[in-house]
Amino acid sequence: MSKASSSDNLHDGGTHGEHGKGSRLGGVVLAAIGVVFGDIGTSPLYTLKEAFLPHYGLNPSSHVDVLGLLSLIFWALMVMVTLKYVAIIMRADNEGEGGIMALMTLAQRTLPAGSKFAYAVGILGIFGASLFFGDGVITPAVSVLGAMEGIEVAAPHLDKFIVPLSLIVLVILFLGQRFGTAKVGKVFGPVTLLWFFAIAAIGIVNIQHDPEVFKALNPWWGVHFFAKHHWHGVFILGAVVLAVTGGEALYADMGHFGKTPIRYGWYCVVLPALMLNYLGQGALVLSDPNAVQNPFYIGIPQWALYPMIVLATLAAIIASQAVITGAFSVGRQAMQLGYIPRMLIRHTSRDTIGQIYVPGINYLLMVLVLVLVVTFRSSTNLASAYGVSVSGTMLIDTLLLALLAKATWTRARWWVLPVCFRVMVIDVGFLVANGAKFFDGAWFPLVMGVLVFILLRTWRRGRELLHEEIRKDGIQLDTFLPGLMLAPPVRVPGTAVFLTADKNVVPHAMLHNLKHNKVLHERNVFLTVETLNVPYAPQGKRLKIAAIGDEFYRVVIKFGFMETPDVPQALLYSCDVDGPFFDPMDTTFFASRETIVASAHRGMPVWRDKIFALMHRNAAPATGFFRIPGNHLVELGSQVEI
Repeated sequence: MSKASSSDNLHDGGTHGEHGKGSRLGGVVLAAIGVVFGDIGTSPLYTLKEAFLPHYGLNPSSHVDVLGLLSLIFWALMVMVTLKYVAIIMRADNEGEGGIMALMTLAQRTLPAGSKFAYAVGILGIFGASLFFGDGVITPAVSVLGAMEGIEVAAPHLDKFIVPLSLIVLVILFLGQRFGTAKVGKVFGPVTLLWFFAIAAIGIVNIQHDPEVFKALNPWWGVHFFAKHHWHGVFILGAVVLAVTGGEALYADMGHFGKTPIRYGWYCVVLPALMLNYLGQGALVLSDPNAVQNPFYIGIPQWALYPMIVLATLAAIIASQAVITGAFSVGRQAMQLGYIPRMLIRHTSRDTIGQIYVPGINYLLMVLVLVLVVTFRSSTNLASAYGVSVSGTMLIDTLLLALLAKATWTRARWWVLPVCFRVMVIDVGFLVANGAKFFDGAWFPLVMGVLVFILLRTWRRGRELLHEEIRKDGIQLDTFLPGLMLAPPVRVPGTAVFLTADKNVVPHAMLHNLKHNKVLHERNVFLTVETLNVPYAPQGKRLKIAAIGDEFYRVVIKFGFMETPDVPQALLYSCDVDGPFFDPMDTTFFASRETIVASAHRGMPVWRDKIFALMHRNAAPATGFFRIPGNHLVELGSQVEI
C-alpha cells in the first residue's frame, strides 16, 4: 500500500471478519463480546480493591477520594479506550488487521525503506509487542485469582484453597488448548454477556446505597481529587490503569470480528456494565468503608455469592483464553515477519483459519503463569505487577498513531494529532505511576518484556547475519547455470525443488546434491517464500514463475503475515500459470539446514551469537513450517560461522 492509497485510511468499512459466512451483525457482536472484552470485563474484580490499599493513602470515608477515584476511572475508560482505541486507532487497519505489529508496519510504510527512522519505528513496535507479551502472562493469573478470592468472602475458613484451585483451573485451561476453541468458543459469547448483565445488575442494586456517586461522571471531581492530593495523586493512576487493561485487545482482535461489532459491543453492553458496577462499588464503599477489603464480592447478596464466584471464574477463564489465543496469533505474525523462530502450528478448526494451536507458546505461557500464581499468591500482589507493561504498550500505540496520522491522514490530522498529544500526557502519567511500583512487582513484566525484546532482536539480527554469510560464500545463479550446462551431469526423471532464501544464489542443497549424487533432475525449481507486510496475499499474486532455460525455473510464493504457509498447496496453482506442472508424487524437495558456529570477531556479541545458535537449533525446520511432506524431502547440512 503506497502513501497515496493509504491516505486517510479513516473509514468504517467492514473487514473480512464482519461479513464472513453471512454472519448477522448481532451474532458477530455476541462473539466479539465473548472474546474481545474478557480482559477489561474482569477488571472490576480487583481495581477498586487495589486503589484503596494503604500505600495509596485514600480515605474510603471521603467523598472527594471516592468520587474522585470513580471520576478518574470513568474518564480513563472514555479517553483511553473509547476515544483512543474505539474511535481513532481502530480506523488504522492493515488490510483489516489490527494490533501493535500491524500498526508498526503501517507506520513503517510512511518512511523511506531502510532509513534510520523506519528502523527506530520497528524497534519501538517490537518493544511494544514484547511488553504486551509480559502483560499477557499476568492476565490469566490475576483474573483467575481475583475470581477465586470470592471464596474468602463466602467462606473465610477455605481461603487456603484459593491458590491450589487457581492452579488447577489454569492447568486445565492450558492443557485443553490442544483441542481448540471451536466448540468452547460457542459458549463464550453468552457466558460473557451474562457476566456483563450480572455485574451491571449488581451495580444498580449497590448504587442505591448512595446515588450521589453519579456525580463522579463530572470531570470536576477528578480535578478536585488532584487538588487535594497534589503530586502524590498521580500515583493513584497506578490503580486506575487496571480499569483499562485489555483496552488494547479491542484493536488487536479487530481482524477477527471487524470494527462495527466491536464498537457496538463496547458502546451498548461493555462500557455501561463496567461503569454501573464501578459506581455501585463506590456507593457501597461510601455507605460502608470496611467494604474496601473486597468491594466487588461484598456487594453481592449472600444468595448469589456462590453462583457469582462460578460466573466470575468462567469470565476469568474466558479472559485468559482470549489472551492465550491472542498470543498464538501474535506468535504466528512474529514468525512470518521473521522475529521469532519457526514453531509447530496446529490448526484446530477445518472452517476457521485463525483457530490455531502453538504448543511451544502454550507451554511457555503455562509455566510462567503458574510460577506467577505460586509466587504472588493473590490478585492484590499481582495487581502491583500489573499495569506497567500495559502503560508502555499504550504509549507506543499513541506514538505510532501520531506518526501514521501525520504522514497519511491528511483530512484528519488537524484533530487527531492534538488528541494524540493529550493522550500521550496521560500515557506518560500511567507509566510513571506504575513505574513507582517497580519493587512491589512491576519489575516482572518489565524484565519479561526486555528479555522477549532481546530474543526477538537477536533472532532477527542473527537471521540477517546468516543470510549475509550464505550470500557471501554463494555462487551467482546466472553465471553458474550456463557453466553447468556446458558439461551437464546425468539427468534423472522428476522435479527437484530447491528451497532458497536468495533467489539469485545457487542453493547449498543443490551444490551438495551435485557433489555427492552427481545427478540433475529433469526439471529444477529454485523456490523462495516471501512474507508480505499485509495479512493475506492476493490470490492472483501469490505465485510467480519465471523460466530461465534448460528446464530451470525461479518460483516465488508470497504469503501474508496472518497466513500459515502451505507450499505444496500453493504449487498446485502453477497449472493455471505459465510454468511447470507439479505432480506431488514426482516432486522432491531439497533443503539445507545450517549449524551455527559463534564467532567473537564478527556480527553480534558472542553471548547473542550463542543465544541465536540455541534458538536456531531448536526452531522447527522450514520444511515442516511450510508443510512439506517428509517422504518427499531431502535435507543436507552445512556449518556457517557468524
